[in-house]
Amino acid sequence: MNAGTQVGSAGSVDHAPIGTGGAPCRRPDTRIARFIAEALAGTRTVLNVGAGAGSYESAARAVTAVAPSESMRARRPARLTRAVDAVAEDLPFADGEFDGAMTLFSVHQWSDVAAGLREMRRVTSGPVVVLTCDPKLVRDFWLHEYAPEVLDVEARRYPSVEDMAGALGGTGSIRTVPIPLDCTDGFNEAYYGRPELLLDPAARQACPAWSFIDDGVRGRFDERLRRDLESGAWDERFGHLRTQETYEGSLVIVRATP
Repeated sequence: MNAGTQVGSAGSVDHAPIGTGGAPCRRPDTRIARFIAEALAGTRTVLNVGAGAGSYESAARAVTAVAPSESMRARRPARLTRAVDAVAEDLPFADGEFDGAMTLFSVHQWSDVAAGLREMRRVTSGPVVVLTCDPKLVRDFWLHEYAPEVLDVEARRYPSVEDMAGALGGTGSIRTVPIPLDCTDGFNEAYYGRPELLLDPAARQACPAWSFIDDGVRGRFDERLRRDLESGAWDERFGHLRTQETYEGSLVIVRATP
């Protein structure tokens, strides 16, 4: 898939209900934040594109946030700076205005990923950091056996990490981010060793991919997972994950410097 072509761009998702319903399940995890901070090390002024409600902005020092969604801008806590109403593909900033830039769980919602990343590169003199999922690895998660439609949606929506690195240019790296067993940020893989939590509709609602499937898929997932947990079938195959301290799945940081 080309980085500029996406299924389910920002305009096709109502971010207000997803964000509101999922808020208790999507709290920034301090251990993931450390990886972001490390990737931004040495920067002072940082641009956060697709900032939403401001998750993980504590990983940077002085942040300028960009968020095209009015409902998400309104949800930003008062302690954070007011977000600029703009899209990644047309950033209202001067060349090299920021020391660093980041976009977190956002690129798959952009209308033109390559154009947005080129804009981030234009306005940034130092590292550009992208927290995203590698679509080639999304389906390796056990959830694919219970709700393949959900992870198929995710795999289609996320741009390839190679395309993103190419759009950013310069010197790039791709680093897997280990997900802790008690991760507080409730994306799908955060429940790798706590499958029961995905039976909670609120936990699923916090993951936007679930909004692209119908009630029949949700019902079949719920029925099968519940049955396998009660019979012990899930634990026979995946029970080792319950005590595995971290999980290296599709979560990655793409980092590029000029």
